[in-house]
Amino acid sequence: MTRPPTAAQRRVIEGADPVTGRLRGTEAQLAALVKRGLAFRHPRPPHDHFLTPAGHRIRETVPQAPAETAETAPDTGVFAARVGGEEEPPASGPARRREVHSAWQGLLELRRMTNPDGAVDRPCGWERTHLVRAAALALEAAGHPPAGGDADGYRVRATPQPEAVAVYAPDARTLAACAATLERAGWQAGEYTEPRTRARYLLASPRRV
Repeated sequence: MTRPPTAAQRRVIEGADPVTGRLRGTEAQLAALVKRGLAFRHPRPPHDHFLTPAGHRIRETVPQAPAETAETAPDTGVFAARVGGEEEPPASGPARRREVHSAWQGLLELRRMTNPDGAVDRPCGWERTHLVRAAALALEAAGHPPAGGDADGYRVRATPQPEAVAVYAPDARTLAACAATLERAGWQAGEYTEPRTRARYLLASPRRV
């Protein structure tokens, strides 16, 4: 049975970039994570280290400290794309827009590094395992307003279908705009009608080719 990461290794994993999985640590720490299959060294300069899927799973199970100091908060805070309908959505404004833009650029870089052909116009493995968050990030990064509070906007929800999310919008025009955004971001999107409610929605899946 594989031994769990040491406390020092957990701190390195927990401090990884929440979107790209880029790691910071000593050469010895990073080499140890590579040896355990929790990280890989990118072959192209600057040869940074990134979490593998196994490393991401470890990161998601790392317990969060009950309180963060101002010094550690930037390293351990986790960016969360707005899926719509959150009870306590993150604050909006210029700071949020910068945060979303940075996360989207990080995701494009992750595509470049992890897609076999280096393509940035096609979703990567991380997006296929975080469908709701990935679709929501594409929508929010393009400027679509999510639903929340008194505002009406998109809502991204999981579905029973593999590699597919449902996207709801308040009207047909917004739904079509969301479909266009997702298609530009490398997703396939088609409109459907719920049999019982007659509500229109998008069924979106990451494009493979």
